[in-house]
Amino acid sequence: MNSVNPVQVVAVTGGKGGVGKSNVSVNMAIALAEQGKRVVLLDADLGLANLDILLGLSVNKNISDVLAGEATLSDVMVEGPSGIKIIPASSGTQQMANLGEIEHAGIITAFSELADYMDVLIVDTAAGISKTVTSFVRASQEALVVVTDEPTSIADAYALIKVLERDCRLNRFRVVANMVRTPKEGQMLFNKLAKVADRFLDVTLQYCGSIPMDDAVRKSVQRQKAVLEAYPRSKAAVAYRSLAQKVATWPLPVTPKGNLEFFVERLVQGVGVA
Repeated sequence: MNSVNPVQVVAVTGGKGGVGKSNVSVNMAIALAEQGKRVVLLDADLGLANLDILLGLSVNKNISDVLAGEATLSDVMVEGPSGIKIIPASSGTQQMANLGEIEHAGIITAFSELADYMDVLIVDTAAGISKTVTSFVRASQEALVVVTDEPTSIADAYALIKVLERDCRLNRFRVVANMVRTPKEGQMLFNKLAKVADRFLDVTLQYCGSIPMDDAVRKSVQRQKAVLEAYPRSKAAVAYRSLAQKVATWPLPVTPKGNLEFFVERLVQGVGVA
């Protein structure tokens, strides 16, 4: 298969843990796959991996085996719902959470082998503002920040955006409001974040909508399934499909495979910038 389609690379990130970032990554990936996209989902939380657990997948190898030269990315990929491919990370491994420059670059260089086999690469980052997080976000074409209506989530999302602007020279961010009671609450939450960002930072925030508070999400997590798979008609599932439709309209790189190569180059260059 020799695809000439450009690869869209989207980093899903958030200032703090507990905002539902991994649920957004997984369900957005599935919704894009339902549209016919070939989607690869990278678990980039290199010390506390959870995507395989979230989906109840059996994993024999992970990205640490790629680093050790014992497997390729194709070897460690597992198939998830709707045919998405997932690259699992290791869990509870301090070494993985504190990769050196060579190892970190080596992970991304390995992606060149996959360029012809995907349309979208979704990078589920760790929480916080560590070097690993900022490097992955800096390298991606799009940064999608997940925020909830809690003072700590808003403050930490702002801190992440501030670091990415200051240290990585990023100035455009997409924002999704998660676990909101009404669409109006989601818009108000975005407005809070945008107001402080407009005052103190030279960045553009673009609102991508909201995901409602939905008990179906909690139930699906308990069942180790994505809500789109377990409860496809739920309010949250409908919202995730709406989000994916917006993602599909975002501009693509202008050269064949261009953004995956850009992702590799930017991440290698960006290691250690934050």
